[in-house]
Amino acid sequence: MIAAVDVDWELVTLYLVTFIISTTVHEAAHALFAKLGGDPTAYRGGQVSLNPWPHIRREPFGMVLFPLISLYASSGDSCIGFASTPIDPFWAYRHPRRAALMSAAGPLANMLLAAIAFGVLAAVSHPESGTGEAVSRIARAFLGLNVLLCLFNLVPLPPLDGAGVVQGLVPQLRPLYDALRSQQITAFIALLVGIKVVPLVYWPLMHWLEHALARR
Repeated sequence: MIAAVDVDWELVTLYLVTFIISTTVHEAAHALFAKLGGDPTAYRGGQVSLNPWPHIRREPFGMVLFPLISLYASSGDSCIGFASTPIDPFWAYRHPRRAALMSAAGPLANMLLAAIAFGVLAAVSHPESGTGEAVSRIARAFLGLNVLLCLFNLVPLPPLDGAGVVQGLVPQLRPLYDALRSQQITAFIALLVGIKVVPLVYWPLMHWLEHALARR
């Protein structure tokens, strides 16, 4: 007999919506900086937008179904998903610095969302009403998830954004990264490295942020 999973659907909904919004901002930042840098591919696909639909339409499994499955399976403790922005590889080859900035734009957008969430938490550090409690809970979800998205995407292995940043700043590494991208196992390795390495930075950083909030 398989035991039923006790799911907090309010928590699942909170983190799913937080993930969709945060990923939309992440991908929209990639698309915007690509357009500003001279690659209109994502713009033509409607992805220079804070409307989640163009991004969900491109990656419905990665942006909705997989996060929902991971949240359900973990009873709301883990949210895993993915999305992508179409980029012209020839543009990236011709303009490596612009491509590096485009790659960095996604994690930087998550950093901005995390900073906004931290500011909201600082403003309602001692909520005295139900509304304040709700705002605090939403802000904590945005803070934790966006710090995680920022750090995870900076891992310098394909297909993560960190690889695009390193490759753009050090074009001599392009042959190595092209070889890594040609291997299907690279994405799995990047996931494993992220799972092992990111928590070493994420948890101390989150503890420091919580301590900073507690002192207010």
